[in-house]
Amino acid sequence: MTPSEFAFVAFGSLFSIVDPFAAVPAFLALTANETEAERRRIALRASVTAFALLSTFAVAGSWLFNFFGITIPAFRIAGGVLLFGVALEMLKAQKSPTRSTQAELSDQHDDLGIVPIGMPLLSGPGSLAAVMVLADRAHPFSEKLALHAVILAVAFITWLVLRSATWVARALGQTGLNVLSRMMGLLLAAVAVQFIVDGVREAFPR
Repeated sequence: MTPSEFAFVAFGSLFSIVDPFAAVPAFLALTANETEAERRRIALRASVTAFALLSTFAVAGSWLFNFFGITIPAFRIAGGVLLFGVALEMLKAQKSPTRSTQAELSDQHDDLGIVPIGMPLLSGPGSLAAVMVLADRAHPFSEKLALHAVILAVAFITWLVLRSATWVARALGQTGLNVLSRMMGLLLAAVAVQFIVDGVREAFPR
């Protein structure tokens, strides 16, 4: 697999699980009493938070595996199962409790851009699991650079979407948001199954 092919797969996986369009309704609800300028600031903080967390887990993934004694095949299977559960909820156009609970969304914090929007709404367990699995698959240094470029691209697109959240919600409508969520869910389900297949192959080689 070339670095460009790896980047394409990584982008599809991460963008599907981060899914900034699905975060638009929650973002609008949480920032209902904020000015447009404050909303833009929160959108930037949330995107930076997501980028920082995903990049950290991409770099520290191997160390975490060794520290907890987790094998790569086991984590790939677990990550695939987790992502598949999120994908099923997205296919139903429902809010997944794996991404964030109602208590986390309703809890008010001093900086909404960090918690709960940046984490766990954008960079939740599913996206962190995905980036760790992708980091393990990135063997040449060029693929590692490609992965971080993908994380940056996803964070940048997320910032653009959240910054334009009011316009996006008005343009797509609830039906449009649901259709987009189902499309992302289908793509994510395929990626999750591939993670599981790869993990099973490595755990039980012929």
